[in-house]
This record gives sequence, structure tokens and C-alpha cells, in this order.
Amino acid sequence: MNKIYFVMFLIVAMVSTISAEERPNILWFVIDDMSANFSCYGEKTTETPHVDRLAKEGLLFTRAYATSPVCSTFRSSLITGMYQNSIKAHHHRSGRGKNNIQLPDGVRPIPEIFQEAGYFTCIGSGLENFDFRSLPTKTKRRGKTDYNFVWDTEMYNSHDWSDRNENQPFFMQVQLHGGKIRGAAEKHYEILEKRMAIQFGLKPTSHDLVKLPPYYPNDSVLLRDWATYLDTVRITDWHVGQVIQRLQKEGILEKTLIIFFTDHGISHARGKQFLYDEGTHIPLVIKGPGVPKGVKRNDLIEHIDIAALSLAAAGIKIPAKMEGQDILSLKYQPKRFIFAARDRCGEAADQIRSVRSKDFLYIKNFFPDRPHLMPSNYKDSKLIIKRLRELHLKGKTNTLANKLLFSPTRSREELYLYKQDRWQTKNLAENKKYEKTIYEMRKNLSEWIVRTGDPGPETQEVYILETEDQMSTTGNKVSKEIYRKNSEIYKKWLKEGK
Repeated sequence: MNKIYFVMFLIVAMVSTISAEERPNILWFVIDDMSANFSCYGEKTTETPHVDRLAKEGLLFTRAYATSPVCSTFRSSLITGMYQNSIKAHHHRSGRGKNNIQLPDGVRPIPEIFQEAGYFTCIGSGLENFDFRSLPTKTKRRGKTDYNFVWDTEMYNSHDWSDRNENQPFFMQVQLHGGKIRGAAEKHYEILEKRMAIQFGLKPTSHDLVKLPPYYPNDSVLLRDWATYLDTVRITDWHVGQVIQRLQKEGILEKTLIIFFTDHGISHARGKQFLYDEGTHIPLVIKGPGVPKGVKRNDLIEHIDIAALSLAAAGIKIPAKMEGQDILSLKYQPKRFIFAARDRCGEAADQIRSVRSKDFLYIKNFFPDRPHLMPSNYKDSKLIIKRLRELHLKGKTNTLANKLLFSPTRSREELYLYKQDRWQTKNLAENKKYEKTIYEMRKNLSEWIVRTGDPGPETQEVYILETEDQMSTTGNKVSKEIYRKNSEIYKKWLKEGK
């Protein structure tokens, strides 16, 4: 029997026979807007000793992916262990107004399940004296949820595990701001660069060390932005270290299963909201009781598996309807294919689906006549996107950027070869050499769409309800007007069949 799976078998056997008080604590680190830019994943520009230590003392997954590359849809699927499309929560920030979304029968948020099993459920920063941005605070604040369905706030007992009964096991979500700390404007960069020196005694990451993906120009603004992003990686690592130190001080580190991951990749033109590696590839590191030390797994993992493995580690039965799988189980069979989807984000209506195998990424664009960088109040408010558009107008973007970012249309199908094409820039979809591969990937994606009951785009009526609800919550008049004008473009495109 494989040594790793034998250890996992022992874990399963143990947790099924112990009482609630003896079960491990389950602690998630959930990080916003961050790719796998950690030293243990090969990042050479910065150092991340605390996450690296988790990897050294635990299990690191090299090929974990988000099933959706934007916050609310990722979190809706994370907390249920379901594909966001299966539960009709696949449009970003949907179901908050008149268009309520109810979870299907048999699907529940896992904090409710943990509570019923005797666990204390909490969500916060993991540190009583620091907030989700790793800034000093005296406020007791719950962490980010961002779920696209109707849910009961009572499924969380508190913001922190310190409020639990003595010896009661806890399920804790440490929610951190991650890549969002860098902000979206030059003044935010300046604030963060000063903070690195004042709060952490560190020099900001040098722009000269940054190596951008080949479709982004080596422009001073873009280089500074990426360097500042890498500073947020260091801040995140520091916060992780502080939480681990607290667990150790309280004498509960050894009985706590720690699961570290991010909610999608870096927020950039081809990252967040898109299905390339830049948007969906995430770090996933697990350390805790019985977890093998210093081991790497290279099989394909979906982030919805985190819910299932967490329940199983606590000795709680996984709901029959849950689509996530216990990837630590002795009976687990590695997946041949994994899936992801992108739908409406803000006013930007889109429909993209993907399937991955060990060697290939296949993407289907259902609206190929729309550009990659579509009108988006959220995206276009960022300095990096403004700068990219400015450089493009001046003819200062390279051929690759013009093709991948600024083409007025997209390929209906995209196929990329893993390992040989790190940034997914060489589309092989029309290469006859890969006809058999394309057929297999199409078939598997079509079957997944049917199997999940994928609802696809919203009706015009629901689109109007959702976008008007989001506009009503926007206080900035300029932002609201841009959003409104953009939504009119999308309604026009839909009428035109574009």
C-alpha cells in the first residue's frame, strides 16, 4: 500500500471513533486575489518562510485550481463543496436583492454541519489585535463571507475561537485581504511601500526583480504594481506566521488541521475573472494531525474539495450530494478532468467554461464576438488596466498583448499545452495534430455542463434586476454612471446576438 495513503487510512480510522472534543480543530486560511507566488511554489522574487514551513511540515498540491476565478462565486462553492453553477450562484454578487437564490435541497453551508457535530464555528482574522488587512485593530469583526445565496448568519458563532467552550473543537476561517491590500491606484502603492518599512522593517520589493508575463509591457507602472503585489504576499505570510505562533502558544497547534489557499489568482488583465492559470491556479497547503510531511502531490484538485476533506478530517459524514471529494481519503481516485466557469462579473456579462486534463487546458468562449477586455467598471477603475489601454492606444504594446488583450474578438475555442506554455499564449485549437484531444475535451466539458445543470447566462430580466441592485449599493456617482452606461452596452449586445 502506498505510504501516504496508508497514513491517510489511519487518519480516517481514528476520526471516525473519537468524540467531538477530541477531534482536530479545522483552520482555513482564505486569501483574496493571490496566485501561488510563494517560495515553496518557486517564487524567487520574495521570501515566504511561514507558508514554506507549512509546506515543509505538511502536504503541498502543485495543481490546485479554483472552479471560479472571482470572490463571491468561489466562496459560494467553497462553503458548500459544490460547483457554483450547480447551485445557480455562478454570477458574481448575485442573489442579494430581489433575485434571491436558495440552495438546492440536500445542499448546506458546511459551518451548519460543523455546528451540528459539536464544533464552534468562527470567521475572522485569527488575531485579536490585527484585522483582515494585517493592520492593528481593537474591533471584533467577522471575516468576509460574500455568498450568493440566502444563508443564516447564525451558522457562525463568533469572529474568533477564543469564545468557545473549554476543549470544544473549532472550525475557523481566517479571512485575509491578500492581494487586495495593494489597492488599485498610485497613492495605494505609496501607502503600502511606506507601510512595509514602518510596520515590518522591510524594503519594498524592487521593481528590477519583477518578471512579468510576456503579454504585459515592461512598463514602470505595471512593474511597480506587481512589485507591490509581491509585498502583499510577504504581509500575508507574516500574518500566517502570527496565527501559527498563537496556536503554538495556546498549545493547540498539534491538534489543528491547517489548510492554506487563495480564492483565485492575481487581479490583473488576464488573471482574476479569467480561466487561464493566472486566474485559476491557486496554492493549496495542508498541515496537521497525521498529514504526511514534506510531500508534494501533482494530481488535479478543485477548490470545492476543501469542504469535503475538512468534514472528513473532523469525522463528519460528507453529504451525499456534495460534489467536492475527500482528496485525503484512502479510496480517493485522482481526477482525470477538472472544470471551471466564469459568468457575469459586475455589469460585464460573459460565459466561459474550461476543462483541464494532466496535459491540456481547453477553454470555450460562448461570446467570441466580445473582446477579452470588455467594458467593466471594476476592471477599468484599476490603474494597471488604464495604463494598458493607454499604452495600447500609443502603439506601445507588443504583438502578443494586442492579440490576447486587445483583439475585438476571441477564439471560440482555446487549447493550451501544459508545461510547454506556462502563460497559455499558444492556442492549439486549430492545430490538426490535436483534433483527438479537442474532441475529448469538448465531450467532457459538454457532459459536465449537463451533469451540473449549468444554467448559463441570466435572462435579460434577471440581468436588469441584478445590475440595478448593484448600482443602488454604489455611492460613487461617477462609478455608478460608468456602470450604467456599460450595462446598456451589454443589453444591446445581447439583443444583437453578439
